[in-house]
Amino acid sequence: MSERLPAWRPGPTRDAVLAFLDRSQDIPVDERVAYVDNDGTLWCEKPTYVQQDFFVDALQRRVADDPSLAEHPAFAAVLSGDMAAIGAIGLAEVAGALAALFDGQTPEQYAGAVDDFLGRHRHRTLEVPVDRVIYRPMLELLAELRALEFSVGIVTGGGTEFVRRVSKRFYGVEPGMVVGTLIGYRFDRDDRGRPLVRRTIAQSGTANEGGAKLEHIQAQVGRAPVLAIGNSGGDRELLEWAQTSPHGGLAVLIVHDDADREFAYTSEAATFTDAEVITDVADRLGWTVVSMQRDWATIFVGAD
Repeated sequence: MSERLPAWRPGPTRDAVLAFLDRSQDIPVDERVAYVDNDGTLWCEKPTYVQQDFFVDALQRRVADDPSLAEHPAFAAVLSGDMAAIGAIGLAEVAGALAALFDGQTPEQYAGAVDDFLGRHRHRTLEVPVDRVIYRPMLELLAELRALEFSVGIVTGGGTEFVRRVSKRFYGVEPGMVVGTLIGYRFDRDDRGRPLVRRTIAQSGTANEGGAKLEHIQAQVGRAPVLAIGNSGGDRELLEWAQTSPHGGLAVLIVHDDADREFAYTSEAATFTDAEVITDVADRLGWTVVSMQRDWATIFVGAD
């Protein structure tokens, strides 16, 4: 039999993950549910989020056609990368302005824009396509979970429709199992009178971070996790939820501590201030902590 999780280095962390996989065979199949964060957990989130780059790209292309848009305060802050200005304007207002770039589009039109961007995009510092900044050890773990008949979902702070566009292709996760920040839609008809839906600029509900992840999972999927994996304070409640499973749930925290092969930083929630450093929470609650430097022999897909 081939080695399991070959991109994971031998040691206590890998042993803990394998032990969970082995004992999960005693869990009823319909209760084998795993939720995994996306940014910083399945693919690289530094120096900027992939979806942030998507919106910046869309804005730059729109400004090329209409330079006056660059005078909009939110757009000017985004184009200059002025995080202080973005903070002063407010993340919600900036996000709403960027969402307006796709206002009125059908899901198919938006999906086409995502595909076009991903086909052109290169990581800002690694200079490789998006599918080369996916974490190989995580793909191996997802494959093990599928082999054990787990239902695997992605629970992300990013936009639901953006992540749904890549979830099947990159991770083998069905789009219906993606829970993220939702945009609003409105009913319409095309020029032949056929029904369709169009994007609006309104966010539906709250940003999908912190406790909102649990609320949205329950509302959209209705199944609690026995395994949860994340990397930031925005994932804290999700990991805590997995620990409450009567089957002995596993909470896994990915720690970015490899400046040579990826980046070294402490992940924080994007939409609120963490009450406690997430690595301190992990230590206190007994989570399984994955050190990229120590525990992953290979980080990225396609890397040696």
